[in-house]
Amino acid sequence: MKNKIAVHAKHIELLALDVDGVLTDGSLYYGLDGETIKKFHVHDGAGIKAVLENGIKVVVISSRETQIVSNRMNELGVLDVLQGITDKLSTLNDFIEKIGIELNAVAYMGDDIADLSIMQNVGLAITVKDGQEVVKQNAHYCTMAKGGHGAVREVCNLLLMGR
Repeated sequence: MKNKIAVHAKHIELLALDVDGVLTDGSLYYGLDGETIKKFHVHDGAGIKAVLENGIKVVVISSRETQIVSNRMNELGVLDVLQGITDKLSTLNDFIEKIGIELNAVAYMGDDIADLSIMQNVGLAITVKDGQEVVKQNAHYCTMAKGGHGAVREVCNLLLMGR
């Protein structure tokens, strides 16, 4: 399965990522002042940097909106962070039209029902080990790692193997 994905990966120009449940374990921590805190895995960050260095663009598309996500992605060199999104597919379509990429050149990682519309339309649909069952049924690949525990790095490695 990994080899099949790696072969398909050579056509991928954009890695689009959900945040909660993919880049994080899906947990939300709240401070006394209501601030949301999220935990990111350093291996995922290293993978994102590696794909960027190898010419694969990265965009984050999330239904939630927090400054901490913008800060982390900026630290990694991800300039396109789209938050507070209710229609992820329309947002992705607008984004790829702007940068001149087709849907079949997009790999998308999601974990929940809100991600299905994108996953059913991109070239490479990926979910995490602990993704929702219906999402797994619609994915080309399911990671061995859980969301927030190196799953993004696993996918980045596969994309780079296909280069």
